[in-house]
Amino acid sequence: MTGGLLGACCLFASVSTAAENSADKPVQLIFDTDIGNDCDDVMALAMIHALQSRGECELLAVTITKDHELAAAFTDCVNTFYGRGEIPIGVCHSNVTPEAGRYNVLAAQQDDGKPRYPHDLTSGKDAPSAVEVLRSTLAAADDNSIVIAQVGFSTNLADLLRSPADEISKLDGVALVKQKVRLLSVMAGAFTKIPNDKGELYDHKEYNVVKDLDSAKHLAEHWPTEIVWSGFEIGLNLRYPHRSIEQDYDYVAHHPVAEAYVLYNPPPHDRPTWDLTAVLQAVRPNHGYFNLSTPGHVTVQADGLTTFEADTNGRDRYFILRDEVKPRVTEALVLLSSEPAH
Repeated sequence: MTGGLLGACCLFASVSTAAENSADKPVQLIFDTDIGNDCDDVMALAMIHALQSRGECELLAVTITKDHELAAAFTDCVNTFYGRGEIPIGVCHSNVTPEAGRYNVLAAQQDDGKPRYPHDLTSGKDAPSAVEVLRSTLAAADDNSIVIAQVGFSTNLADLLRSPADEISKLDGVALVKQKVRLLSVMAGAFTKIPNDKGELYDHKEYNVVKDLDSAKHLAEHWPTEIVWSGFEIGLNLRYPHRSIEQDYDYVAHHPVAEAYVLYNPPPHDRPTWDLTAVLQAVRPNHGYFNLSTPGHVTVQADGLTTFEADTNGRDRYFILRDEVKPRVTEALVLLSSEPAH
């Protein structure tokens, strides 16, 4: 969409009814990620573990939309580092971004003949499919209880929507999602114009959308529950301070978050926090970090551009970042990402 619509949409409170946390139960969370394509996925996963240690969420499963065997292995490294190596991991077979990535190779890193990051799942070839993990996790959940944070491509969730009834559940994918999921928080699209390297504004076709365009279109057209969208502009305007990478992770000799960040794009680079924002809103919708637009409908166009049309009965809202809260949001992202493993 163009930048003019942002001003036309009135600001809603950051709390959406369907996304409110239960006062006495952690958010039941599924994390769907293209881990390996950017380092913000790793920081987002670290945040989830910190939030779980605080009793704010429970990570039920991680599903991966990067089709390389080390993506699942590195995810298991991180989960094991935080003491939760038992979390189910599901993989796709899409041939979307099939290269290893700059830091997933840490899963195979050895020091003196021993794994730098001990873990059990050494290859995604040994992991179940993402759809199987998603269907099993949803089938076992209470109705209207699951929150999904999708921070990569829409591959797995589109495949879930297309899935038929099976031995896991008598419901097809759309019905299963409708019964079990209460919120999808997705990092995808762009809902304002983005400045290029000359400061000129343009309509941005966002990476998570265009890399698997068919899946993104399918999700936008068929997802049956509320979606909140963290557009490209949100993380772009919340930069992770590189000094945290240099200072806050040195309580151990090797930290997967810091090493992934350095391998991806080393300090003094301050990386945008795209994926972290979707997780933060998914788990803490009541903290006032972001405003949400009026309800409406997000459409993924044939060229990958995301557009928004306001509708009081609409399924979708997108994040709006106020200048005055940027320091507080950044602090939350840093403190949660760097919180020591328990």
